[in-house]
Amino acid sequence: MALENRILLRPDAPGYPAALRRCSDKGQSPAVTVQGNLDALARPLLGFFCSVRCPGDIILKTYDLTRALRSANVAIIGGFQSSMEKDCLPLLLRGTTPAVVCPARGLGRMRVPAEWKKPLADGQLLLLSFFDDSIRRATASIVARRNAYVAALADRILIAHAEKGGKIEELCKNALAGGKPVYTLDSLDNAHLIKLGAAPVHAADPEPLIAREFYSDLTAI
Repeated sequence: MALENRILLRPDAPGYPAALRRCSDKGQSPAVTVQGNLDALARPLLGFFCSVRCPGDIILKTYDLTRALRSANVAIIGGFQSSMEKDCLPLLLRGTTPAVVCPARGLGRMRVPAEWKKPLADGQLLLLSFFDDSIRRATASIVARRNAYVAALADRILIAHAEKGGKIEELCKNALAGGKPVYTLDSLDNAHLIKLGAAPVHAADPEPLIAREFYSDLTAI
């Protein structure tokens, strides 16, 4: 399936994510290309990150937490690039959970998996790229920029695991320094993240990750 009906949003366009106007690269906010339901960007978003290498204990806990987040209908944004992130996306899409997938490349010649066709058509899935079509390969610098933009769009951040001294740990430090709530799975393998200030969460209890003020506002309408 090739991407069709893409929309380019420049920083001055209606519907452009306001959070990105505060996250510039060389003094400029990125134009974004989107495919799918833009309504997802109006919801509180949980940013999801996990390092490429992930301990077995955390893998099992991440699956359990993903299922709990799906049941709670929490909207999630991420690159879904590392193995753990990739494995969690189909679990999310089995429910009605909105998901925003941000590839570390332009959308122009990207082919999306067949299993994304229905979620895209149903408005459950949004593809969002911060890069133009000349970017066709996920280099380390492109991934780092993508992750920074995802963190900027997220209202809360969940780091399933970050290797010590790695890029995701650095993202954790930057997010905490900026005052953004950061959470991680309660595990000895994440002790370094908890020491930095990430709040531990249990796999069976997504309550801290749910934006209750959003649901309260909806109830009041």
